[in-house]
Amino acid sequence: MSARAGANPRRVFVNAMLLLCALLAMFPLLWMTSVSFMAHGEASHFPPPLLPRQATLANYMELFSQAGIGRYFLNSLMLALAATMLSLAFNVGAGYAFAKLRFAGRDRLFKLLLGALVIPGQVAMLPLFLIMKQMGLVNTYIGVLVPAAASIFGIFLVRQYALTIPDALLEAARLDGASEFRIFRAIVLPLLAPILVTLAIFSFLGSWNDFMWPLIVLTDKDLYTLPVALASLSREHVQDNEMMMAGSVLTILPVLLLFLVLQRYYIQGLLVGSVKG
Repeated sequence: MSARAGANPRRVFVNAMLLLCALLAMFPLLWMTSVSFMAHGEASHFPPPLLPRQATLANYMELFSQAGIGRYFLNSLMLALAATMLSLAFNVGAGYAFAKLRFAGRDRLFKLLLGALVIPGQVAMLPLFLIMKQMGLVNTYIGVLVPAAASIFGIFLVRQYALTIPDALLEAARLDGASEFRIFRAIVLPLLAPILVTLAIFSFLGSWNDFMWPLIVLTDKDLYTLPVALASLSREHVQDNEMMMAGSVLTILPVLLLFLVLQRYYIQGLLVGSVKG
């Protein structure tokens, strides 16, 4: 009884510290949301107010009516969905091949891919841009999507998870006369469901938050993605902190909702892949 009573204060202290850390981590996001509902110039006061004197949707209305943020939002959403589909198609197929199919040079090629992970992505931007220019893909969405079609990390993630699939299960399907495509579609894909969700989240977040590559490839303002459009607007509205905060909320909200909805599958995919892989 005394041991249990003595453990309660420590438990309360630990929970209090965790709650404090969570609040500190969430404070910038909460304050950003609060500022987005403030009137023009209200956030520039010192000290900055934590809550708006009178909440208003004027900043959001201005973004959609005058800044045309709706078009940029749809541009980013379309590109993120397309990048996610391409990433799943290429990374899942390649990861499964490296894990379960036998072909010449498989292990050496995979080690070469892992070695390429240490090369910063910024190093490849100039030669990649020159290739896109020669192919006539500059200022097109295809040029934006090409680098997102496959990633070494995505291939590695799927491979590590696919290694947990028993070889006996695949051999039994082959003995029953199933083709490789049917095995992949009917057996492998359902078993890879947790890692597919994890990879989809990574791909969607990477494409949605990408700023540098769309800024380099896209020159037509109507094709801008949301991060690029907000950066352009920030130069025109340097003092309009409230409207910029509203734009930041619109940028963060979709990915935050996506993660909250799929976090169970995301965590499951990472844990299983790390423990069994």
